[in-house]
Amino acid sequence: MKYGILIVSHVPEIAAGVPRLIQQVAKDVAITSAGGTDENEIGTSLEKIQQAVEQNAGSEILAFYDLGSARMNLEMAAELATKKLRIYDVALIEGAYVAASLLQAQVGLPAIEKQLAPLKIKNQE
Repeated sequence: MKYGILIVSHVPEIAAGVPRLIQQVAKDVAITSAGGTDENEIGTSLEKIQQAVEQNAGSEILAFYDLGSARMNLEMAAELATKKLRIYDVALIEGAYVAASLLQAQVGLPAIEKQLAPLKIKNQE
């Protein structure tokens, strides 16, 4: 499988719930998630993110996150991963939903990224 989706949230329940929603429109897309700290408190965990990357069947991962420190941990995971991570600064639920539904329809990455552009939440320059 070429692409997979990764959801990273500070809240374990959000990280578990977003994939459940997305799988309604993208049953053939690999979706993994990482939520909360190692103690399942509010926050993120580099180790959980790394596990979710490795467990994802995609060789390239489209990663979506909720808050800035999740991005920081995603960037660290990307440096350590053997798979390519593409981190998107877009609205978490809407961005992941759009990407997964388009992957399910076998739309190419350039077209997916064009659809994600209006959902961008901050400038990462």
